[in-house]
Amino acid sequence: AKTLSERIHFNTFGGNPMACAQGRAVLEVIEEEGLQANALARGRQLLSGLEKLQKKHDLIGQVRGLGLMLGVELVKDPSSKEPAKAECAQVFETCREFGLLIGKGGLHGNVLRIKPPMCITSADCEFLLDVLDQAFAAV
Repeated sequence: AKTLSERIHFNTFGGNPMACAQGRAVLEVIEEEGLQANALARGRQLLSGLEKLQKKHDLIGQVRGLGLMLGVELVKDPSSKEPAKAECAQVFETCREFGLLIGKGGLHGNVLRIKPPMCITSADCEFLLDVLDQAFAAV
């Protein structure tokens, strides 16, 4: 805070002592609980599981992402890659009915967005993959 008092600073909320203390506390929890390593391991688990689902369901055109930020692009036909917008909406709603909240988006509204918290567990990942498998099978 002292450093900021010696400079011109035009941010209403950033840089104040309370926000800095909160940010530092968050970083300490991330380090103490090993959340970065967990995110890496769980991201690999999800990516691997999604790639297995891609082999099982033709609706999945592409699986992509890094760490815990993943996307599943849905297509009507694997060869033409025609976007499966209605099918994506159906999978999205089925997941919600099973208690799995994910996002959807993409240029054509045919990409499932999977962005779980860093504290996700292996069991949570298995649940996510199981629900998606059932949702894809229902389309």
